[in-house]
Amino acid sequence: MNTTVTNDNTQWVLTLSCIDGPGIVHAISGAIVAAGGNIAESQQFASADTGRFFMRLQVEIANVPSGSASVGQNSDSVTGTATTPENFEARFRESLAPVTERYDMNWRLDRVGRPVRTLILASTATHCVNDLLYRRRAGQLPIEVPLVLSNHETVRDIAEFYGVPFEYKPVTGAEEKAAFEARVLEAVEQHDIELVVLARYMQILSPELCEALEGKAINIHHSFLPGFKGANPYKQAHERGVKLIGATAHFVTTDLDEGPIIEQDTTRVDHAYTPRELVQLGQDIEARVLRHAVNWFAENRVLADGDRTIIFR
Repeated sequence: MNTTVTNDNTQWVLTLSCIDGPGIVHAISGAIVAAGGNIAESQQFASADTGRFFMRLQVEIANVPSGSASVGQNSDSVTGTATTPENFEARFRESLAPVTERYDMNWRLDRVGRPVRTLILASTATHCVNDLLYRRRAGQLPIEVPLVLSNHETVRDIAEFYGVPFEYKPVTGAEEKAAFEARVLEAVEQHDIELVVLARYMQILSPELCEALEGKAINIHHSFLPGFKGANPYKQAHERGVKLIGATAHFVTTDLDEGPIIEQDTTRVDHAYTPRELVQLGQDIEARVLRHAVNWFAENRVLADGDRTIIFR
């Protein structure tokens, strides 16, 4: 009997990690074929440090012409019904189940390009918030932002310009800080948030909030730490005659600014740069580094390997 395969362009992204060993790639590939899928993109890495295996695949419905003798071992080949994204995904998960159980895998299946629901936290700096919201509107960043939450009013006009709800809650003491963090957790629940971005949010998160957001909160800061802490780090850098400036995006942990690094970048400078020029250059790098980190997270390209990350670009 003929089987009709849709021309849908939907792709799924499968990420997984497990103890390294023989047969993993073969088993995963077999499960994909059994579900009637085709591998469109594949990346893998075996960590010599932790002994774990990491993999990211993009899978699509196999382009099998109507009337073909074989479409994979699936129920559609018997019923002749159309292969839709919905029934393929269900069949895909069913085929994966015994493999993921056999190898005790941590795994995730998602649709390629699905916007990740993202909460942005901000303070007075505008460059990172503006870049994220602009890229989102331009279709260059697969995120959905239901709320920008800030302890200052500064970025309100930017959020409103991009049509994103903005909420201001001042943090002037311990009680206000606790209320702000309680609102963060409430917003995560209310909006089904998958990612929290500290877009130059200049407050230290409590250990309790860090633990609640483990693995789904990203921070950005200049890479002058720990040498030039506190106020005016670019002025301090200018006074010391630095030759490199940069930025680091990392996961938030209870260890301040020491979470697993997702992305870093630097650029060379010299004695001719004024403190103002260093600030402008540094902000450009911060916005770019944060954007890359958010984009890779949203595309399921970031996998945790202990205190570091595996990035499948």
